Amino acid sequence: MPSWTQLQPFIVTGLSLGGVYALSGTGIVVLYRTTGVLNLAFGAIGMFGAFLSWQLIHEEGWPQGLGFLAAVAFSVVAMWLYGMVFGPPLAQRDPLVKASATLGFALILLGASSWIWSAAGGATRFQPIPTDTHHFSVGEAMVNWTQVIALAVGVLVVVLTGALLRFTRLGTAMRALANDREVSAVLGVPVRRVEAVAWLWAGVLSGVSGLLLSDLVGLDQVTLTFIVLISSVAAALIARLRSILGTLVAGLGIGLVDACAQPFSGISRYHDMAPFVLALVGLLFVTRKGGALAGRRIV
Repeated sequence: MPSWTQLQPFIVTGLSLGGVYALSGTGIVVLYRTTGVLNLAFGAIGMFGAFLSWQLIHEEGWPQGLGFLAAVAFSVVAMWLYGMVFGPPLAQRDPLVKASATLGFALILLGASSWIWSAAGGATRFQPIPTDTHHFSVGEAMVNWTQVIALAVGVLVVVLTGALLRFTRLGTAMRALANDREVSAVLGVPVRRVEAVAWLWAGVLSGVSGLLLSDLVGLDQVTLTFIVLISSVAAALIARLRSILGTLVAGLGIGLVDACAQPFSGISRYHDMAPFVLALVGLLFVTRKGGALAGRRIV
């Protein structure tokens, strides 16, 4: 049993990861409620953007700022193009078909990144952010500003997204689509334009998440594509694919459970299973609530 002193650094790590999971989960929830697509390519798009950023900075000599912008730009363009090209043909299809289509896109990106950026000797690459070098102490834990930024960005995105949905005309249109797409179209809501904004916003969050996690956990194709995706989807499912605030709480909880399990000798080897277990619990919770996936309200 680890002491409180030993546990503190893992709590810091868990909160920073949880902030990123909440960030990604928010993008998944908003996109699902606006378009009906459970985007399983969310992690893969952010992963590919992070690898592209690493290539431009470390191999091509680009300034870090431009490399980071290129990662976000790629994620935005890839997400938007997918939504605009495949969104209309899949609009009336079953949700399972829509999700499967995004999984296919994720596998394409995973295969392409593995071919382009094969790991040298199995080593994990890292994408350091300048704020890594600035530290301060909280209790017995040493905290760097990247970890603070990861948590703060997650909270800020939840607050801004909630404000957007409640207090702007665009947010009203998004909530209208979430409640009833057909009626909204009849009432004059520009469905395609609103959906395009949802895909663009999801792309921004995917790119930022990929950059932060490439620093916090390293540049690994499988980890960024699936482990992170499962954690984000688990947060969204626990929030019943409905509540933005619930996604924040769930994301922080998943990050803490995952990180704080590591110092416990009996279960440390299984800590990577935490997102999968919590995703399963979230799915069972959604199913028992009866039709939560079909509910059409964003909170």
